[in-house]
Amino acid sequence: MEADWEMEIGTDAPVIDGAWDGWVNLRSDPGRVAEIGEAVQFPALAESLVRLNAAHSPVWTAKCDVWPVESFDPDELDADRESALAALGCYIDLLATDEAVFSTLDACALWSQRLCLKLRSAPLRQCRADVIVRRAFLTPESTGLGITTYITGCGSDQTEASEFLARALDLLTESVLGHERVQL
Repeated sequence: MEADWEMEIGTDAPVIDGAWDGWVNLRSDPGRVAEIGEAVQFPALAESLVRLNAAHSPVWTAKCDVWPVESFDPDELDADRESALAALGCYIDLLATDEAVFSTLDACALWSQRLCLKLRSAPLRQCRADVIVRRAFLTPESTGLGITTYITGCGSDQTEASEFLARALDLLTESVLGHERVQL
């Protein structure tokens, strides 16, 4: 799987809002995933959200979305032209359950690098993950750092693109759940 990471922490960069009014606490009640329209629209996303918010997970999720990708470079998804006629993308905002895990830019960078190495080691073509370190509101009064993961899958049609996105989400979820705490 293709994967890369970067930092977007400038004052004009997007910020993860873990305290937004529409946030659904899946950690305390996984059944509420049915309240998240994007998860209903794409069941593989629902499964990832429930697993990423489980009690043993090192992260919790703040926001997500799913959309058809209109323009993309097949090379960036390790796809040939015939298998890159349609694409579907999504994002998931991740915040650490232990705030110390994402406490510094160095810790976030190392966590992101290791996650990308895991993803790149998987023999999954027609997919890509972009891991972005961002500033985050953890509560209305508390700020910190978080990770936005953008995942894209492509295929010869929208159905195949959905299948590859589902595989990529599963791989991302497994990689995050198996991710060790970074010690600096």
